[in-house]
Amino acid sequence: MKKILFIMDKPPHSGIQLQEKLDVILTTAAFDQKVALLFLGDGIFQLKQMQQPEKQGLKDTAAIFNALEIYDVNDIYTEVESLQERGLKPSDLSLPVKEFYRKDINELMQSYDVVL
Repeated sequence: MKKILFIMDKPPHSGIQLQEKLDVILTTAAFDQKVALLFLGDGIFQLKQMQQPEKQGLKDTAAIFNALEIYDVNDIYTEVESLQERGLKPSDLSLPVKEFYRKDINELMQSYDVVL
């Protein structure tokens, strides 16, 4: 079993890229691979609670994020500085995250077989 880390660094609702990436994540996890997500930069906004994308005619991806646990995707990371720079706290997010400092992100990435 390979350990695969997906980097989530794009803001939510910025086109079809997020939906496609989530499809790849769920497909990968369905094939018994060890999948983890790392939210960096504006990507952290993907997990922000109380979004209402349907008001802008966009698809709500919150349900997909909430389904990650069903696929045994439990390792969800973020960078402390990404939260701080955007005025967010872990309690503002829709899923529990494990926080890493920017200086430790490279070490986290190296612990995975594949980083996408």
